[in-house]
Amino acid sequence: MVPDERTEDQKSKQICLLIYDGQCRLCVSTKRKLEQAGVGQTGSDVRFLPYQSDEAKSVLGQNYRLGRPDMAFLVRPSGEVRQGLDALLPLAPSLPGGKLLLQCLRIPLAKRLAEWGYRMIARHRYRLFGEARSSRSEG
Repeated sequence: MVPDERTEDQKSKQICLLIYDGQCRLCVSTKRKLEQAGVGQTGSDVRFLPYQSDEAKSVLGQNYRLGRPDMAFLVRPSGEVRQGLDALLPLAPSLPGGKLLLQCLRIPLAKRLAEWGYRMIARHRYRLFGEARSSRSEG
C-alpha cells in the first residue's frame, strides 16, 4: 500500500489558497497576524492571495465578482471553496485560543452569532477600519 501512502503524503503537502481583500486594512492586518503565527510561511499548507490579483480571479472562477469582495475565500487543493467565517476556521488552530474558539463554535447558537458578526464586520469593514495604506495588492 505504498502508493496510497504517497498519495496521502502528496495531498498533505498541497497548498490551500486564502484569498483576502488586499485593499482592506482589516484584511491586510489579519493576514499579517496570521503570518506572524506561522500561517502562510514556508512549510505551511496555506498561501495568501489578494482578491485583486489575476490569479485570484482565475482560481475563484464563478465565485469572482468585480469590485470589493464580500468575504474571504479558502480554496482547497480539491477545488472546494469555503467562504466567509468558514474560510477562516481551518486556520484557527494555528492561533492563540483558536482551539478553544473552535470548541465554542460547536454550539449552534454561537456559530450563528459568529457568522452574523463576520457578515456585519465584512459589510462595514471599510467604514470601520479603512483602506490599506498601499493600494498595491500584497501577496
